[in-house]
Amino acid sequence: MNRPIEHAEMLGSGDARDFLGGYLETLAMVERLHRLLLDVIKDEFERLGMLDINAVQALLLFNVSDNEVTAGELKSRGYYQGSNVSYNLKKLVEAGYMHHQKCNIDRRAVRVRLTEKGREVCRIVSELFARHATGIDERNVLGETKLPMINDALRRLERYWTDQIRYIY
Repeated sequence: MNRPIEHAEMLGSGDARDFLGGYLETLAMVERLHRLLLDVIKDEFERLGMLDINAVQALLLFNVSDNEVTAGELKSRGYYQGSNVSYNLKKLVEAGYMHHQKCNIDRRAVRVRLTEKGREVCRIVSELFARHATGIDERNVLGETKLPMINDALRRLERYWTDQIRYIY
């Protein structure tokens, strides 16, 4: 049985239970989609024979792109929950995917940017995502649902969750 629906059924009946079931299903889907995204990225790099970088590291390089950022900025963006950003940055520097240097203003902070090797990974991920966007569009995977509608709904959910965190403190 689908775990989110099972939990919702324990809580009563009617519209509230139906909404709760849908919400729990959405939560499970978001989690699965993130894991699948990492699997898709991992498979692309395995297909290319690039085994010295993992999916989280590749996604990190993609998100840094042409920017110069601190480890703290990457952590605060929250893209890498469940991974150790500092560890991954250290490994990416050691493998030659990133440059790092102490920040002139705050000597405790380290600024990072991509090397040419890191930009190549960024390009590979960009091309992968472009191929997927084309395939999704050509195959009409989303049907009548448009990405701006999905993104708008997810932004509203993100805002709601952010507000919940703020109001706790």
